[in-house]
Amino acid sequence: MMEIAYQPRIDSEIESLVERINPPSVCVDNDSDPNCTLVKVDSANKYGILLDMVQVLADLDLVISKSYISSDGDWFMDVFHVTDQLGNKLTDRSLILYIQQAICYSRKGGITKEMQSNLKREVQQRHVSTEHTAFEITGIDRPGLLSEISAVLSDIGCHVTAAVAWTHHERAAMVIYLEDGFNGGPIIDPIRKAQVKDHLDIVMEAHQRVGDESRVVVSVVEAKGAPVGWAHTERRLHELMYAEGDYENCFGCDCCSGDRCDALSRGRCERIHVAIEACNGYSMVSVKCRDRPKLLFDTVCALKELQFVVFHAVAGARGSTAEQEYFIRKKNGCTLETEGQRERLRHCLVAAISRRASRGFKLDVRTKNKMGLLSDVTRTVRENGLSITRAEMSTQGENAVGSFYVAGVSGGEKDANAVEAVVRELRGVVVSAVKTVGMVSTRLGSSSDVEEENRAKSSIGRLLWSKLERLSTSIRR
Repeated sequence: MMEIAYQPRIDSEIESLVERINPPSVCVDNDSDPNCTLVKVDSANKYGILLDMVQVLADLDLVISKSYISSDGDWFMDVFHVTDQLGNKLTDRSLILYIQQAICYSRKGGITKEMQSNLKREVQQRHVSTEHTAFEITGIDRPGLLSEISAVLSDIGCHVTAAVAWTHHERAAMVIYLEDGFNGGPIIDPIRKAQVKDHLDIVMEAHQRVGDESRVVVSVVEAKGAPVGWAHTERRLHELMYAEGDYENCFGCDCCSGDRCDALSRGRCERIHVAIEACNGYSMVSVKCRDRPKLLFDTVCALKELQFVVFHAVAGARGSTAEQEYFIRKKNGCTLETEGQRERLRHCLVAAISRRASRGFKLDVRTKNKMGLLSDVTRTVRENGLSITRAEMSTQGENAVGSFYVAGVSGGEKDANAVEAVVRELRGVVVSAVKTVGMVSTRLGSSSDVEEENRAKSSIGRLLWSKLERLSTSIRR
């Protein structure tokens, strides 16, 4: 007989009253641990609060080395052990203040521009503003797809101000932010907007097989500045990939099916281990895989997408292996009763983790912002026999910065000569080429942009690149 879980109906006004009476308390502690900063959060519990907290830290590119989560009942308590990308504690007062404010206000309509302006660094764009129009694109992936899309947008006079593209298991999902290149500002005219959508539809349908479907959706911006169906960009990409069904074929190729894996215990297994079992009224989910940035965000995002509530969780890493353990139930209070339900969750978690995993080379690009820049970069990559597996580009004032993950069109790793050719052809662009599996392969910069080079030389990153380049050269000899 099917178990039916009953939950009391909670009035939204009462729920918001509880939040107002007991607003989130965020303590940033630099004294308790000698190696990292502790971000402690106490708050009235609410569905989705864990993902909101993790999202704030992920957007700042902070490294979460450990996390302890408890939200069983009306109260949420969490402790995040975090450092910056170089492994240092958080000492910047503006950053600490931003974390405290952002976590508190993430439940109240989002982070304000004033909060971001007080922070002395860029924060990843969270949603569409009134200055841009967003297009969501999903469909079957193929080599050169992003190049074709960006070329069409350039031809019809659209300026790409930001773009994020993911590919996984022959599926592609993109969120592209545009300005009207002729007039500037968002594309408001319905006729113009329909014209752009029609051109994108043609590109997506150009090489479709029988039965394939693609989708181009325009995110409409309201007068108040919040888009209809507002969503964080990377959360939205997870949703789009899930809707495309990219999780259906990932079990077996991305996941290690063995219960015990000696290679994983030695830190050498590249696959993902997911185990699910019943435990004291919960479904206990254990995840083990290679550690990487934003791993916690991706797994929590998948659980939220599937309508699961995390009651208790522990996440950390042993060497290069990340270990996460979640005690969950469905939003309606039920646990996973059948093997089919458990297998579907395993598939979705493996897909969410592997979407961001990239092999091959990462090209970091920084140059002056201009019309058609994305088209120029992606065309050069395609003409040198490389395919873009993941991309992210945005504008920072007068500059444009981006990261492009590239590999051979056949799916294997391409020789470094092709990457070096891309760097040479992108004149006036400062490019770093990094091998994303194994050690750093090479770092090449354009000498034509003297100002950018001089600025780079004074940074810690430049010093690290110099040492790694000498090491790479000595190994090749």
